[in-house]
Amino acid sequence: MAIMDWVSRYVLSWELSATLEVDFCIRALKKALSLTFPEIFHSDQGSQFTSVDFIKKLQEKNIAISMDGRGRTMDNIFTERLWRSVKYEEVYLNDYQTVRGAKEGISRYLAFYNQERPHQSLDYRTPDEVYCDSRNYKNRPICNLTLAN
Repeated sequence: MAIMDWVSRYVLSWELSATLEVDFCIRALKKALSLTFPEIFHSDQGSQFTSVDFIKKLQEKNIAISMDGRGRTMDNIFTERLWRSVKYEEVYLNDYQTVRGAKEGISRYLAFYNQERPHQSLDYRTPDEVYCDSRNYKNRPICNLTLAN
């Protein structure tokens, strides 16, 4: 799972898990909230995001909750597009032998995605350039972070 700033497509945090338990999503949320403070958190209606524990973390920070309509992947298009890019540009090209290897490869890819991969929708700038240059954020992370897991 990844937490992304929708304006810039900047990946703030991510976690990889082989289960649908909520703990890894809460870890990713805590990492993201250590960098920035969103007004709205948008997700699909997965069991992790509708769990009492996850909702409670958002409510504790007074973050508005927005969720896709059931089965409407287009409502979460930026995150869906991110994972498509991760799969086709990283995962399918590598034969990971271990979960650790997969995490390391995805971590490198997401650093590349944030810092080096230009986006047509961002006028061929990187998410890092757009996120760090934006004047619309009250709390900004230290830019050029490596998304190590």
